[in-house]
Amino acid sequence: MSAIRVPVVEKIFSTNDKIANQNRQNLSDKKVLAINLMASPGAGKTSFILATIKRLQDQFRIGVIEGDTAPVTIDADKIISAGMPAVQINTGGDCHLDASMMGDGLASLPLSELDLVIVENVGNLICPAAWDLGTHFNLLVASVPEGDDKPYKYPNIYRGLEILIINKVDLQPYVEFKMDYFRKGVEMLNPGLITFPVSCRTGEGMDAWIDWLSKKIIDFKKNS
Repeated sequence: MSAIRVPVVEKIFSTNDKIANQNRQNLSDKKVLAINLMASPGAGKTSFILATIKRLQDQFRIGVIEGDTAPVTIDADKIISAGMPAVQINTGGDCHLDASMMGDGLASLPLSELDLVIVENVGNLICPAAWDLGTHFNLLVASVPEGDDKPYKYPNIYRGLEILIINKVDLQPYVEFKMDYFRKGVEMLNPGLITFPVSCRTGEGMDAWIDWLSKKIIDFKKNS
């Protein structure tokens, strides 16, 4: 078995990357920016998406693909209740979305009516880092209660990021979290990474993130 494992794995990733490129081209052709949003369970992924939608809904139309290991629609229902289209993808127990699942999700969204697609990947700091979905950039929501050691324990997911959100900064006075230590770990893995410390609960830091994302969407639509 060990003699065929590497070729089989390489073939799986090669097929995934081919589909991912097709997804990205499909999105680019329709001038829809797409974000692969990753995080550990409880970091505040859905809350962050909802806070983003609330601030952008008067300017942009946003679709959401929700990845989950179980056939529940709790998060997708929240997005729909916020007035934006959403589709739930059940991974069947897999710890990540892949490009094929992403393609199925895109087919269920009205892409011609959208400006932005946010993909909420399965809550996990290991598996999602290895799979290209066909989005335009990767974003990680880290959170203060998770601890300041995560860049040191899960380096791969930090290496492949374009944006880092540090969520729940309002809790910093109440938990042991050394921001300098955390940022040092991130900087070693991904120098100059664009980072936004925020609190979805209080709104702290969200304006800077929204300003950056708004400009990114406008520039993408202009240059695609």
